[in-house]
Amino acid sequence: MSDSSIGFIGLGIMGKPMARNLLKAGHSLIVHNRSRAAVEELAKDGAQVAASPEEVAARSEIVITMLPDSPDVELVYAGEQGVFAGARPGALLIDMSTIAPAVARKLASAAATKSCEMLDAPVSGGQAGAQSATLSIMIGGKAAAVERAMPLFQTLGKNIVHSGAAGAGQVAKAANQVVVGITIAAASEALVLAQKAGVDPAKVRQVLLGGFAQSRILDAHGQRMLERNFNPGFRIRLHEKDLKIATATGAEYGVPLMVAGIVQQMMTAMRSMGHGELDHSAVVKFIEELAKTELKAG
Repeated sequence: MSDSSIGFIGLGIMGKPMARNLLKAGHSLIVHNRSRAAVEELAKDGAQVAASPEEVAARSEIVITMLPDSPDVELVYAGEQGVFAGARPGALLIDMSTIAPAVARKLASAAATKSCEMLDAPVSGGQAGAQSATLSIMIGGKAAAVERAMPLFQTLGKNIVHSGAAGAGQVAKAANQVVVGITIAAASEALVLAQKAGVDPAKVRQVLLGGFAQSRILDAHGQRMLERNFNPGFRIRLHEKDLKIATATGAEYGVPLMVAGIVQQMMTAMRSMGHGELDHSAVVKFIEELAKTELKAG
């Protein structure tokens, strides 16, 4: 069996398009997911189906996981009928989920006892990046394992950086989520301020995009805010989870992440209000609620 035989576990909003891109690239794919709909959809595209993570690992030289949170990843790898139970010596295990750096390091150590290499390789770019294979991929692990995985990373993304040893990819992702979350909140406050002051927020966004305040967040998510398009590319509840990881990591290393903590609380409030499944650009709705206004372009 060659390295082109790949196991993929976790076919959610990010995992499914990533798995599909691997299929399009000609790889033999063995898939598993808790819900059957995505599995059946990819099976029609040519993927093979496995009944458990253990079976995926037993049939694959490389296993990729894309799961919601640290407990999910630990269960899929170390639980009963997990990846570690089926992984063969020499297998390469790549977790592309966003989890706590400490958990990534623990799993990499456990993989080594099975004579397997493991990489943590979380991504940024959302559903659109997963679909278009333009994800940013931040990697932690040994250089030789990164080199082995590089053709797969190049199929899935464009900006691919080996950040350091095990857990380094997750630290980089935590930093990414801090910047993204704070920038979404800043764009929300700026556009709501314009609206409440009687200035067209669309025109304010336009002029900001031409100056030092320009950002991809203001461009893409600012437009989402104006269009009231909060269909999830990346859900609020998941970004809240990521900021909890970031602030916990900050506490571990003695780094105060005060602004990130405020944004996390905003997302916690949104989830408590029943908005956790909306796109994270919907943080603007929280600012609107406090300001007693709503964005209207034009």
